Amino acid sequence: MLIDVSHHLPIDVDFDMRTDTPEGRDPDSHSPTLRQYHKALWSKPLPNGEYFELRTDVPRVYLFHESRLGKFFLSSDTVATSHRKRLNCFYTQLPAEANERFHRIGYTIGGMLIFPGNRIDGKQTINQRRGTHRSIQDRLDLTLECIRLHYRGEQSPLSTTLDLHGDFFNLFETFRQYIEFFLLQDLVTDRFDVDFLLPFDGFDTSPLPTDFESYAGYCDRTIAFVEARNRRIANL
Repeated sequence: MLIDVSHHLPIDVDFDMRTDTPEGRDPDSHSPTLRQYHKALWSKPLPNGEYFELRTDVPRVYLFHESRLGKFFLSSDTVATSHRKRLNCFYTQLPAEANERFHRIGYTIGGMLIFPGNRIDGKQTINQRRGTHRSIQDRLDLTLECIRLHYRGEQSPLSTTLDLHGDFFNLFETFRQYIEFFLLQDLVTDRFDVDFLLPFDGFDTSPLPTDFESYAGYCDRTIAFVEARNRRIANL
């Protein structure tokens, strides 16, 4: 399905970003289509009315914004994670076609998000920290819960990292407006609490599925979220 957004760029919400990525490379950094889609979708007015223009002409920077609001160096991250390495015992129990469906849908624009991509004081970026923190393990829903708590001024496993990039989150003023800006409504409730992909009992419990049924349910819910976000993008 093709839609037109800013700069009159047609966006195909069914496009698999792997298809225009050089072999052996990561679509997050090497798919030219993904980069242009991010630029088109997120170059738009912020809650304060200022235009968040994203540029792709700065050497060695994926996306860049500079205005009186500040300088922002942004990168792409895949948010539909199969955990096929960490949970290979569950991953391999699913049919190959089911796993490929997960990856194909996960590499559409609905499965992609941008975060600040610059390291501050030598610390990990948001993408890096949410991937390596044992309480998050790359899960978008848990990342969003940390962001929700950040806007409330409360602590989370990602507090230090999110605080370093507080100027970025200040652009959106509230958690609700952050969610609405990036079209993430299908991963929150009507009250804008996070609608978790797995039962959530705090950050002290393992973020990974502990049995095959939970893993299969996690994959199904992730696919449903990405498909719903794609529909939301298509309806812009």
